[in-house]
Amino acid sequence: MALKDFLNKSDRFAANVGAQLVEVREGYAIAKMTVTHEHLNAGGVCQGGALFTLADLALAAVMNSYGKLTFSIESTISFLNSAVEGDVLTAEAVETNNHHKIPYLEVKIRNQRGVLVCAFTALGYRKDKELKTDE
Repeated sequence: MALKDFLNKSDRFAANVGAQLVEVREGYAIAKMTVTHEHLNAGGVCQGGALFTLADLALAAVMNSYGKLTFSIESTISFLNSAVEGDVLTAEAVETNNHHKIPYLEVKIRNQRGVLVCAFTALGYRKDKELKTDE
């Protein structure tokens, strides 16, 4: 099974919030999510955890795109602009440094107008274990 399909099926939390991978290749991924009423916090804007989940899904795809099981060990997110109900968000994840053990990535989340909503960076830990996508 392709990594995109595997993660869309197996990352149940991301699927439950409506985050889906639309493109995955080595060192690059795009995930999308439409902000719904269920994503809103008490202030009426998209809850930070939903934004983090979208970024984290794109991050997971990039970190695991080489077939080795890789986990995030540190992530930082900066909320730069609010997302509101109806916004279609795109998370673009790019590998900045493909270290054999500690990869570094950047994710930018933009709305349908191209406005930067979040900037997200992360370090991963790449194990020697192969990622099995056929389960």
